[in-house]
Amino acid sequence: MIFFTADTHFNDPRVLRLDRRPFANLEEHDAALVANWNEAVGSGDTVFHLGDFARGTSEAKAALLSRLNGLKHLIHGNNDDAETHGAAGWQSVAAYAEIEVDERHLVLCHYAFRTWNGMGRGAINLHGHSHARLKPMPRQFDVGVDAFPFRPVTLAQILASRKGGKAIGPAT
Repeated sequence: MIFFTADTHFNDPRVLRLDRRPFANLEEHDAALVANWNEAVGSGDTVFHLGDFARGTSEAKAALLSRLNGLKHLIHGNNDDAETHGAAGWQSVAAYAEIEVDERHLVLCHYAFRTWNGMGRGAINLHGHSHARLKPMPRQFDVGVDAFPFRPVTLAQILASRKGGKAIGPAT
């Protein structure tokens, strides 16, 4: 399966304060995100992380990546430094990507777009960065952990989120 997420901000104490994430401390935050990731994602699954992965050294980030299930691709964000880009464990690192999933054209970037390639032909823009604070546009979805409670999600779950409630839980 293919999963999407963003804005995990592992090892970044600012998220507890700025985003009011419901964890007592950073250790609890990081442990919950790792557990939720591994509950959703299997070892053979693919995850596109749309930026703002973690703070720390490249070694710490590589150790964290080794604890997370799946084949991981980074679409880097404004908080992803050279150590994040170079950390062992990424299958690829890019600023932008276009992929096909379930016969849907997806435009992936850390940032939300006002317009994107294929928009008029049904292409979907997946992004992070806004921490679930932007008013949604048609065919545009924030896939960050603040929008989808602290776990990677499938395209089916993302699309279901606008059809009467978030479809969180086992992948559909």
